Amino acid sequence: MKMRGAQIVCESLLREGCDVVFGIPGGAILPLYQTLPEFPNLRHILVRHEQGAAHAADGYARVTGKPGVAFATSGPGATNLVTGIAAAQMDSVPMVIVTGQVGRPAIGTDAFQETDITGITLPITKHNFLVMDANDIARVIKEAFFIANSGRPGPVLVDIPRDVFMEEVDYEEPQKLDLPGYKPTVLGNNRQIKKAADLIRSAKKPVILAGHGVIISRAYDELRELAEKAQIPVITTLLGISCFPEDHVLWTGWPGMHGMAYSSLALDEADLIIALGMRFDDRITGNVKKFSSKSKKIHVDIDPSEIGKIVSVDVPIVGDVKEVLQKLNKHVDASTHGDWLKRIEILKEDHPSLRLPDTDKLIARQVIRDISDVTDGDATIVTGVGQHQMWAAQHYEFKNPCSLLTSGGSGTMGYEVPAAMGAQVAKPEGTVWSIAGDGGFQMTLCELATIVENKLPVKFAILNNGFLGMVRQWQEIFFESSYVSTGYSGNPDFVKLAEAYDIKGIRVTDKTQVKTAIREAMEHDGPVLIDFIVEQEENVYPMIPSGMTVKDMIEEPSSERVTA
Repeated sequence: MKMRGAQIVCESLLREGCDVVFGIPGGAILPLYQTLPEFPNLRHILVRHEQGAAHAADGYARVTGKPGVAFATSGPGATNLVTGIAAAQMDSVPMVIVTGQVGRPAIGTDAFQETDITGITLPITKHNFLVMDANDIARVIKEAFFIANSGRPGPVLVDIPRDVFMEEVDYEEPQKLDLPGYKPTVLGNNRQIKKAADLIRSAKKPVILAGHGVIISRAYDELRELAEKAQIPVITTLLGISCFPEDHVLWTGWPGMHGMAYSSLALDEADLIIALGMRFDDRITGNVKKFSSKSKKIHVDIDPSEIGKIVSVDVPIVGDVKEVLQKLNKHVDASTHGDWLKRIEILKEDHPSLRLPDTDKLIARQVIRDISDVTDGDATIVTGVGQHQMWAAQHYEFKNPCSLLTSGGSGTMGYEVPAAMGAQVAKPEGTVWSIAGDGGFQMTLCELATIVENKLPVKFAILNNGFLGMVRQWQEIFFESSYVSTGYSGNPDFVKLAEAYDIKGIRVTDKTQVKTAIREAMEHDGPVLIDFIVEQEENVYPMIPSGMTVKDMIEEPSSERVTA
């Protein structure tokens, strides 16, 4: 059957289960866009900026577990995707990005809107392709989806010249994949799994440290089985939050730079760390040489390059977390670890990181706590990066799997608006709250138009303190309160801005108004923006300074706290 390259792209996307694409047209990719009406089952969402397309595809992918797809044209269209691609690569998010390129004869001539996007994205994609023949499109799209969503997931970019979209060739659906150099290890080594079981059996103070890999592999039941069978406390990484229900008695918070103090202390006192689908990020380890120095370590990860990269481990296991835990749980004995669990309860009492200040002021932490209470922990929370991200991770009680979406490794401000859009598209009947700072929100707020256009009922909570909050906090603590270029004096009236987009806007200036505003937002059937005017110089506690240890932890003065 004869088909144009653009038709083959659309047909291939549908065959891979793609049902929605986020993007913006432009000259080089226009032949693909002009083909979209021929494929009505391929929904296209017209974003306002290509960065928004990448982050929306990211949010969609995290919620659905299948690759998010974005389109962009050549030159600035493609380069505008770079931030979102890098964020997805750092957080192991499957994406397939299709970019238009200038025509084949013009490549290398510095033609209008020509950019070597495969060269630019080589370090920030799992793989990328430049397709110079329409006969290769079907095979490349099939390979792109497989690579993006197998092994350790990640973004794959497919760059296609304009004239290749228009080239007509004989189309045949590719029947099999032939990737001889790419064979991810999934099952895990049985001998190593038995060694891990032996270590668990002999441990007196074990801790599970569960990361994003648990969510990616959907290993929720297997993690819970291990924790309950051996009565092992579960600590998560930031991206591992929501892989284990936070109302469970064995949940023990998340550690590191701004994690709960008792979580970091438990890791420090543990004699065994069972690390599942995580990479010992510097935000957790701090000074690597002194990180949990008394413990033996089991490390399960599907990416062999992560094992031993940061922290030396005693039992390395390369494999998919779900597959490995299914085997491991058969070898693990039922146990209690009663004394260790009592010790952790003492740590929680002595270091109550989640207690709130006794104040009449409107503080950001209280806003998060109230959103958690009103939604009963049943919403999908999407954050940007900074203080609001840490408070959301600390004070929202996540009960459902995969219900926190945030930019972890890349730390991308502006993620919160378009990623929430992608999450809502992925889960149209679900409740999605985008929690933002006033700084990050302004980086991608143009996507409010896309949200309205597509009738997406995202709820926005702006924690408006007039500062780049986390930067200001660092300046306060480490630079003697020298606030250089961190204060915003030109913020818009966010309520009027919301109304300009035909979004319901609410302003909250008093703590007594918070829950009423949240309930009003929940009852509204469209998008809502709440501008919370919060205390300007509230800090995130605890805090372990970069590169330091748990012994250098800064905790909030106990005289300022009351039991929540």
